[in-house]
Amino acid sequence: MESLLLQASIYLGAALLIVPLAVRAGLGSVLGYLAAGIVMGPVLGLAGAETEDLRHYAEFGVVLMLFLVGLELEPAALWAMRRSLVGLGGLQIVLTSLAAALGLLWLGFPWPEAAVLGMVAALSSTAIVLQTMTERRMLRTTGGRSAFAVLLAQDIAVVPMLALVPLIALRPGAGAHGAHDATDGPAMPIIGLLQSLPGWADTLVMLGVVGFIVLGGHFLTRPVFRYVHASRLPEMGSFIALFTVMGTAFLTMVVGLSPALGAFLAGVVLANSEFRHQLEADIRPYKGILLGLFFMAVGMGIDFRLLAADPWTLAGFTLALVGLKVLVLAALAQSFGLRGRDRWLLTLGLAQAGEFGFVLVAFAAQETILPALHAQKALIVISLSMLVTPVLFLVAGWLTRLGEEAPALGPDAIDEKGRVIIAGIGRFGQVVNRLVRMSGIETVVLDHDMAAVQIMRRFGVKGFFGDPTRPELLQAAGLAEATVLVVAVDDRENAIRIVRYARQVRPDLHIVSRARDRVHVYELYQAGADDIVRETFDSSIRAGRYVLENMGFSEYEAAQRSRTYYRVDRAAMRDLAELWVPGQPAHLNEAYVARARQLDDDLETAMLEEAGQIPLDPEAAE
Repeated sequence: MESLLLQASIYLGAALLIVPLAVRAGLGSVLGYLAAGIVMGPVLGLAGAETEDLRHYAEFGVVLMLFLVGLELEPAALWAMRRSLVGLGGLQIVLTSLAAALGLLWLGFPWPEAAVLGMVAALSSTAIVLQTMTERRMLRTTGGRSAFAVLLAQDIAVVPMLALVPLIALRPGAGAHGAHDATDGPAMPIIGLLQSLPGWADTLVMLGVVGFIVLGGHFLTRPVFRYVHASRLPEMGSFIALFTVMGTAFLTMVVGLSPALGAFLAGVVLANSEFRHQLEADIRPYKGILLGLFFMAVGMGIDFRLLAADPWTLAGFTLALVGLKVLVLAALAQSFGLRGRDRWLLTLGLAQAGEFGFVLVAFAAQETILPALHAQKALIVISLSMLVTPVLFLVAGWLTRLGEEAPALGPDAIDEKGRVIIAGIGRFGQVVNRLVRMSGIETVVLDHDMAAVQIMRRFGVKGFFGDPTRPELLQAAGLAEATVLVVAVDDRENAIRIVRYARQVRPDLHIVSRARDRVHVYELYQAGADDIVRETFDSSIRAGRYVLENMGFSEYEAAQRSRTYYRVDRAAMRDLAELWVPGQPAHLNEAYVARARQLDDDLETAMLEEAGQIPLDPEAAE
C-alpha cells in the first residue's frame, strides 16, 4: 500500500510540476506529459516495472476521448464526412503503407517486416492530435475535421491490420481474433467461444454487436438513464457514464473491433440524447487524467540506452517516417482542396506514428514477424515521432502565419461607401449590422473570412472580403468620410490595431469597439475607442435582472437596480482605464487597487440609495 501511494504521488507530482510549465511556454499539455514521463523514467529512474501496466490502463483514456468526440457528432454530420473518411483517410492509409513498405524493402528488410512496419507507419496518434486540436480549438476548422476523418479511418483500419498480421506470419488457422492472444493471462470464455466460430458466424456476431449498440443507444438509454437519475445520487451519473463507455468498448473488443471505435459509435448514437451534456461532464475528468497518464507512460517507455547505442539510425528512421507522412499528406491535402491553415494542420498534425502502432508492433513480435531488437527500435521510433508532434503543431502555426502575410486571395474591390463601417461580421458584428441597416443606415462590412462573407451575401447582405487591419482597405471602405467605425473583430490585438490607426487618421471619428474582458477595455480605451462594449456585459446584467425578479423584486425595481449598476460600472471602467498601466498586473498597481475599492464602495452606496435604505443626502441624516 505504501509503495502504491508513493508511486501515485510521484506521478501526480511530476505532472503538476512540469505540465503547467510546458503550457505556459506555449508547448501544450501533451509535450508536458511526455516530458514528465521522460524525467520520471529514463532521467531519474523513478518508474519501475509498472510502466507497461500503466500504459494498458491509461489507453482507456483514448477510448473515453473518442466517446466524447462522438458526442459532438450527430449521425448526419458523420455521413457528411464520408468523402473525407473513405477518400482522404483511405488513400492516406494505403499510400503511406505502400510507400513505407517499399522503402524498407529497399533498405533490405524482409517483406513480412516491411509490410507490418508499413502499416504501423500509416497510423497517427489519435490521443495526441485530438487533445492538441481540442486545446487549441482547431477541431471545428476544415483542417481539423479532415484530420479527424483520417484518424477515424485509421482506427477502423486497425481491425483488418490486426487480422493481416497472422496471415503475414503464414500461420495456418490464425484469424482475426489473434490480436487477443497478445493480452496477458487466460482468455475469457466468451472470447474463446467467438474464436471457435466459422467466418460467416463471426461476421454475423460482429454486425449484431454493432446493431445492438446503435439500437440500444437509441431505445434503451433514455429509460435506463431516467431510472438511474431518479435516485438523485450524483455519483450514479458517473457510474452510468462509465458503464456506457466500458460496456460498448468491451462488446466491440470481444468481436475483434477496436474498443475506441465502439466508444466512438456509442457517442455518435447518443449525440442527440438529452443526456449528452451530462455524459460529457461526467466523463471529461476521467478522460483528462487517463490521457495524461498515457502520455507519461509513452515518455517513460523510451529506452534511452538503446537510443544512445544507435542514435543516428533511430533519429534517421524517425525523420524519414515524419518526412514520408508529410509528403503523402501534403499531396492529399492539395488534391482534396485544402489550403492555407487547413493544409498545414492536416499535413503536420498527422505526421507522427500512433498509439495503435504499439499494439501492432507487440502483436507482430509475438507472431515472430519482428525480431525483439527490431520491435524495440520500432517502439522508440514511434515514441520519438509522438514526442515531436507538439513541435510540428508549432511549425504548422508558424507556416500559417507566414502564409497569411501573403494571402493567396486579394481583397475585394470595394465599390460602396457608407456612413458606418463595420470591421468583423461574426456573431457580434452581425447583430450590430442588422440593427443599423434595419434603421435605414447604409453600412460597409469588412471581414477576412471569405466563407463568412459569402454566407452573408446569400442572405442579401453585401460585405467585402479583406483584412480590416490593413490601412488601405479601411481607406477604400470610406474611413475618411465615415461617421462611425464599429470594431467587431474576434482577435483582441487586431481590434487594438484598427482602433489605434483609425484614431490617428480621424481624430473626429466615433469608434465603437467590442472588448473581450476588462483588460481589453483598458487597451482599447488607451488606443482611442469612444464606446467600448464588453461582449458579455449587457447580457450578464439582463440575467442578473431576471434573478432579482425571481427573488421578490418587482420588474420596476429590478430594472432600476440594473440601470444603476450599468451606469456606475461604466463610469468606474473609465476611471480605472486611466489608472491602468500596460504590462503591469492590476493587483500590483496600488493606485488602481485603491480606486477599484473606492468604486466598489460607491457602487454599493448607489444600490442602497436606489433601494431607499440610506438617505440620498448623507448630511440630512445628521
